[in-house]
Amino acid sequence: MSGGALRIEALTVNLGGFHLRELTLEVAAGEYLVIVGPTGAGKTVLLETLAGLRRPQAGRLYLDGAEITRLPPERRGIGFVYQDYALFPHLTVAENIAFGLRLRGARRAELEQRVASLAGMLGLERLLDRRPATLSGGEAQRVALARALAVEPRLLLLDEPLSSLDPATRAALREELARLHRTLGTTTIHVTHDFEEAFTLGDRVAVIHHGRLRQVGPPAEVFRHPRDETVARFVGMGNIFAGTPLDGGRFRLQGGPVLLTAEERAGAAHAAVRPEEILLSRQPPQAENRFQGRLVALEDRGAILRLRVEVPPAFEVWMTRRAFERLAPRLGERLWVSFPASAVHLF
Repeated sequence: MSGGALRIEALTVNLGGFHLRELTLEVAAGEYLVIVGPTGAGKTVLLETLAGLRRPQAGRLYLDGAEITRLPPERRGIGFVYQDYALFPHLTVAENIAFGLRLRGARRAELEQRVASLAGMLGLERLLDRRPATLSGGEAQRVALARALAVEPRLLLLDEPLSSLDPATRAALREELARLHRTLGTTTIHVTHDFEEAFTLGDRVAVIHHGRLRQVGPPAEVFRHPRDETVARFVGMGNIFAGTPLDGGRFRLQGGPVLLTAEERAGAAHAAVRPEEILLSRQPPQAENRFQGRLVALEDRGAILRLRVEVPPAFEVWMTRRAFERLAPRLGERLWVSFPASAVHLF
């Protein structure tokens, strides 16, 4: 199985109160693209339009160079896995997997071979005679994946496929998706709210906000070098400050100190630092950026603790539990925040 190349040209979908606006995007053959964005951004609308379940008001869609904009869903060569699996309750696991092949008139030998192959890949051999109602969430999701892959789609669409699973099952299926992609090479577009999925699965990440494509690039680039304030806030930069760029790799914060940066960007209006890149200490550190402030807030989130240190401005800092217990900071205590110039991103 091999994936197809997708090209989206100025796609516009009008749903009354919501618009997908002139979205242009290319996905290479065999690429795994992860789409992120807030609820209501248009992620699922995009997938449904690609699948042929919604008709665009403008724009064109091409798969391997052939236009598919007006083709019915069954002629597009696209597989779709919904968040709720959408398995047929009256069919067995084997019958669910074979459903699309039966519609295409596949012979019995081909059906049996394809079902057995996918069941082996996804660990479903012992479940083939079961009904969907008897399956766990992880098992049902594997069946939904097998059904979508059975017809050898040129493009696989995954709409938040792991969101309803418990953390352990989610982690196992995330690894399964990565392995399947390495094995099959199917071009995949995966919608999620989970940044860990974006980092571990995506060759590239696309951010959609209010129906517009805001940024596309490798995960590290999007999450560490957002293009604008909207993307920066969505990907959790945490520390976003207005200010003015100066000569010599410096940036003066509005109402605050001057930061040293590894970037020089004329016209930049904001500097951003990810909260996990900031260190806290009681003694003045050896760092390009170091400022003393007062610890004014502390939020325990289990493995990670979120702290706010007022310099001014206020810096948000994320610490692992081990690092927090080692330092044992107290509310109201004066501490040093520090970070390298390379941690400062300008836009």
